[in-house]
Amino acid sequence: MKYRKKMFIPITMNKSINDPRILRGMEKQLQLRQHRLNMGEKSIGWKVGFGAPAALEHLRLEAPLIGFLTNKTLLPSNATVSIADWTKPAMEPEIVIYVGKDLSGEADRETSRAAIAALGPAIELADVHFPPDDVETILAGNIYNRNVILGRADPSRAGCKLNGLIGRISHNADELPAASDLQALTGDIVDIVIHVAGLLSLLGESLRAGEFIITGSIVPPLWVTPKDRITYTLEPIDTIAVDFC
Repeated sequence: MKYRKKMFIPITMNKSINDPRILRGMEKQLQLRQHRLNMGEKSIGWKVGFGAPAALEHLRLEAPLIGFLTNKTLLPSNATVSIADWTKPAMEPEIVIYVGKDLSGEADRETSRAAIAALGPAIELADVHFPPDDVETILAGNIYNRNVILGRADPSRAGCKLNGLIGRISHNADELPAASDLQALTGDIVDIVIHVAGLLSLLGESLRAGEFIITGSIVPPLWVTPKDRITYTLEPIDTIAVDFC
């Protein structure tokens, strides 16, 4: 199956995992998640990554990879993050979906759309500490995730209303070109919800009300260094920022 702009075909559509790399990697990842939950962390949601067309092609994927998020990774806006011991720090401005209803792996598109209770901005911080070439290894390491920052949740965007949203990012004093096609690199956001719910169901997990999904970077990842400041506005919802040291 070929990737088409702003759309992917979820690997879970036929209710089977047809990529053994994903099965092995997710098994290891969920073991890591369970260990962290056993140590007292709380599950807050999920993330997708490598959903851009070039990444899908490079890794021979039909849909983005899925990772997990816990409360230990959550930071406030304007946090200062030390990256002194990171290998290759990256920042990604994303759209976050707030899930308002439990979703089974059988949920259709309209049910999945209706489960989106709000949208907002998110920043993911990642450390690409090994080359992103092996799907199983990427998944086992939870797709490089270090931290997540959330902005205001806008319930007027329930049902995935994207009209009028624009992403504006500044890297220190430099303003990047505005992102108006917010699904160009992520794929269709409702399809992401279907994909996450379906794959989790097959693996014995579920997508629950009160969780959220960060849906992938709306621009190519920004590589950061100490003393950098990144500001991200998902206009007109909210502005969030992070400093690095």
